[in-house]
Amino acid sequence: MARPHFRFEDLEVWQDACDLAVACHLIADDLGDRKWFRYAEQLRSAGLSPSNNIAEGSASHHDKEFVQFLNIARRSAAELASMALSFERMEILSEDSTSNILEMADKVGRKLTALIRHLNR
Repeated sequence: MARPHFRFEDLEVWQDACDLAVACHLIADDLGDRKWFRYAEQLRSAGLSPSNNIAEGSASHHDKEFVQFLNIARRSAAELASMALSFERMEILSEDSTSNILEMADKVGRKLTALIRHLNR
C-alpha cells in the first residue's frame, strides 16, 4: 500500500529545512554530555521548527495564510542561527558546526523569502 503524499514534500525549501533539522539533530547527538543536554534538546527542537511550519502552512487553503507560516519558518531559521552563534560563544558548538548551521539556515531563509515573494504577487 502506498503511503499518502503531502503537498509540502514537493517543496525544495521544505526538503532543505529537513536537511537542516537532521544536521541539528546530529550535532545535538554529539553534545551527549549531560552538561549540555538542555542545549542539545533546544537545538533539536529549533531545528525542526522551520520544516514543521512550512508543512503546517502548506495545508492552508489560502496563500495569505500559507505566507504567515512561511514567515514563522523564516524567523525560526533566524532564531536557529542566533542559537548556533550563542552556543559557539559558550563553547558548546564548534566553529565548524556553527558554520554548517548558519549556511543551511541562510539557504532556507533565502528560499523562504523567494517563495513568500512569489506567493505575494
